[in-house]
Amino acid sequence: MQDIYVVSHPHAEHTQRKLVGGWHDSHLTERGRGDAHLIAEELKRRRNPGRPIRITTSDLARCAETAEILATALCVPVTADLRLREISFGEAEGRPNDWLAERQVPAPDNNRLDHRGPIRGAETRREIATRVGACISELMADTAHDHVVVTHGYALTFVVTTWMQIPVSSAGFASFATTPGAITHLRLDDYWRNRTLVGLADTSHLNAEEMPSL
Repeated sequence: MQDIYVVSHPHAEHTQRKLVGGWHDSHLTERGRGDAHLIAEELKRRRNPGRPIRITTSDLARCAETAEILATALCVPVTADLRLREISFGEAEGRPNDWLAERQVPAPDNNRLDHRGPIRGAETRREIATRVGACISELMADTAHDHVVVTHGYALTFVVTTWMQIPVSSAGFASFATTPGAITHLRLDDYWRNRTLVGLADTSHLNAEEMPSL
């Protein structure tokens, strides 16, 4: 049995300042760092002590800082992988959320994967799905380890679709919503070979308060 725990990075400075995230490199807030320690304790409780575990993280600061806190608690190394970054919002990154909201155009039903919209430099859904999927496929092949994946809110969807072996061409309408500091649990059954979404965006380990969106 293989377990993958997907951690959505906790509260970050760009969220606090109401700025567009994407590849904009913001750090965890004090609250975010505190929540990262709570995530670490929860993963220590959940992990199978008989299985070695690896941590792979987006290289952006808010994820890398989370991963280092988890690595210290679990006593395992961290590998940074830029393929786990959030979707790029191009020229909108680091600008106020309202700036993006005024210009954003939703993808039409007949072009969900390749719609880029009017924001210069923004990624398409196909582009993020392809790069995230390539990273997760490599981790899935390493069945000798369980895995912790530290990533972002929108990127999580494509971690899950890859795990469920949904091809990129069929992921145009997929959405798995999460919140900062949440844990999503994926499991491979050794006997039946089923890939199970055990828990999506669990925040029961965090302080009981409403979590803001990523």
